[in-house]
Amino acid sequence: MGIIDTLRRMRRSFDASSMLMKIIWVNIGVFVALRLAAIVCMFAGVPDMINVILAYIELPSEPARFLTRPWTLVTYMFAQYDVLHILFNLLWLYWFGSLFMMVATKRQLFALYVIGGLGGAALFMLSYAVLPLFAYREGLLIGSSASVIAIVTATAILMPDFRMHLLFIGSISLKWIAIATIVLVLVGVTGNNAGGEIAHIGGVAAGAVYALRMKRGHDITRPFNSAFDRIANLWNRFASTVWGTFTRHGGAGRKTAPGRGEQTAKDTAGTPSVSSDDREELDAILDKIKKSGYSALTPSERQRLFDVSRKIK
Repeated sequence: MGIIDTLRRMRRSFDASSMLMKIIWVNIGVFVALRLAAIVCMFAGVPDMINVILAYIELPSEPARFLTRPWTLVTYMFAQYDVLHILFNLLWLYWFGSLFMMVATKRQLFALYVIGGLGGAALFMLSYAVLPLFAYREGLLIGSSASVIAIVTATAILMPDFRMHLLFIGSISLKWIAIATIVLVLVGVTGNNAGGEIAHIGGVAAGAVYALRMKRGHDITRPFNSAFDRIANLWNRFASTVWGTFTRHGGAGRKTAPGRGEQTAKDTAGTPSVSSDDREELDAILDKIKKSGYSALTPSERQRLFDVSRKIK
């Protein structure tokens, strides 16, 4: 059963990835699937069929159409169709997501990604409903830009003085990178992609609210994570039942003894790569950031935060 074994290996590799890489892999997978679908449509002699497929993934601005495709509220933020679009978004997601994980958890990263996308979707649909600019016009929204810019904004507010080295520019603080990004978004509102840029503003707002509330000790992602946990538990029970039935009837080959094989791999992947002292030190630094902000850290504390965070998968 080579196909089943391959699927199992892919699932294990995906499960072993960090949350940041899981989000990136999902975006890449959807992009590849859409591009393959476009190739199939082209060779089948119906190249325009890809637009029909995209219409079931993109978020429509028209409320009546959205009610017939409510899933697009989620699918749009994990999908890209243009090469430059996905390249730019995933590079920024990787860079700023890695920094974000220095002061946050993987659950907060995923929650903010989704909340940023929802904020962009809400502002996108609202703008088409009330602004004269979009009167008698319909739009479709696709891409993870609102989600990514939410993480960029939150990271810049939580770590404003952290410096990055940019090609041809040199060392620059995150706050200036975020400000430049927001200015470009505002300027872009007057361009051909006004609806998309307005969605970016929704992502900026979501990231700013998260970071400012976190500085006061309030995590706006907690209700989302609680709801997601309940949904995930239901899905896991359903998936395990379906997978078990599939493997039993599909002859999935030799069964692994309990406590070995898959379970051992899972346990190993979850083993902390840092000592308890490192974790205590990291927790103390994170508490200081929550109370006084990233700028309150000493240079040695910033370096220690970076060193310890790199060890945690």
